[in-house]
Amino acid sequence: MDTKTRTTDTSQLRINGERLWQSLMELADIGGTAKGGVCRLALTDLDKQGRDLVTRWAREAGMTVAVDKIGNAFMRRAGRNNSLPPIMTGSHIDTQPTGGKFDGNYGVLAGIEVVRTLNDHGIETEAPIEVAFWTNEEGSRFVPVMMGSGVFAKAFSLEHAYAAKDSDGKSVRDELERIGYIGPEEPGDHPIGAYFETHIEQGPVLEDHHKTIGVVTGVLGIRWYDCTVTGMEAHAGPTPMALRKDALQVAARVMQEVVACAHRHPPHGRGTVGMVQIHPNSRNVIPGEVKFSIDLRNASDADCESMDKDIRAVAARISEETGLPIRIEMVSNYPAQPFNAGCIDAVRRGAETLGYSHMDVVSGAGHDAVYMAQLAPAGMIFIPCKDGISHNEIEDAEPDDVTAGCNVLLHAMLERAG
Repeated sequence: MDTKTRTTDTSQLRINGERLWQSLMELADIGGTAKGGVCRLALTDLDKQGRDLVTRWAREAGMTVAVDKIGNAFMRRAGRNNSLPPIMTGSHIDTQPTGGKFDGNYGVLAGIEVVRTLNDHGIETEAPIEVAFWTNEEGSRFVPVMMGSGVFAKAFSLEHAYAAKDSDGKSVRDELERIGYIGPEEPGDHPIGAYFETHIEQGPVLEDHHKTIGVVTGVLGIRWYDCTVTGMEAHAGPTPMALRKDALQVAARVMQEVVACAHRHPPHGRGTVGMVQIHPNSRNVIPGEVKFSIDLRNASDADCESMDKDIRAVAARISEETGLPIRIEMVSNYPAQPFNAGCIDAVRRGAETLGYSHMDVVSGAGHDAVYMAQLAPAGMIFIPCKDGISHNEIEDAEPDDVTAGCNVLLHAMLERAG
């Protein structure tokens, strides 16, 4: 540990933004794309290179590295009392096929930068500090998404994760073994005192409100449905309008109600139709069946349940009016996850101490922090991303915002670690 500069007044402590940015850009070179993004899929050779680089940086910062059987890595900086559970931060370093430089990667490297800053100023914490990266968060190569943190939290078994295969038939277990990242630890046998995750927002709210820090209060609950409207195929020419059983026209009414349902449940209601299948999908045939997806989200399970009842009641009314059967089947249910009040307050105090503009936000996307919040007090820090764009090679963030989010992380972790 470099102790040449010792700091006792931590309120004045700031991270080295240039060093953090340089680390982000260096990691982004591994799997860098011609359009300026990153393609570093889970458990590929490129993922191994990324893992090796990050763990090398951790060891150079004096941290020890432990890996569990699903390939989650835990990089630990000792505290004064190492019997205390560590204050943890982290995210993931796997990307989408057309991913960006910041999604996930920022949360991991911000944690490394926190440790480097503590080393620079000779600061020792009471509890240990750990930085984690979780395996296959994106789910772009293997399903389920958030695999490493899900196995850690016992949301599904290690055997289930091991058996998952990519499009080439390669399994998670074989690929983990091939890149050398099956560790000895049992997933979940690793204490956590508190967990923070720093992330780009992946949406436009902070930028639209001209705020630097998003104090994340929780993650929206998600309910996915398949909706099927059944009519009757008929010739588009000879069949009069009044005698048609047009499944698409009825489905279109339901689709509009999905969006209207979200507006009826503000401020966090979300309603989306993203996939539509029309049968027989012929230019001069009246559609006989339409199947489409419904994605409903809100900030609490009660609000999600209210939206469920709303859309089912509307569909029943439209079915009665038109005489066409409408079936709505739930296919996935992800409960809403509120974050810990103490962790939320620590993030808010950090932003206020540092003088950053901030606002409370909810996350509409899933993160590893969702599973960690089931095990320990957890919170998240958002920073703006340009035009709210993520999962795209043009994903971008301002260096000053990247620095600000890491500074807030530093102060929130210090508050919890002592």
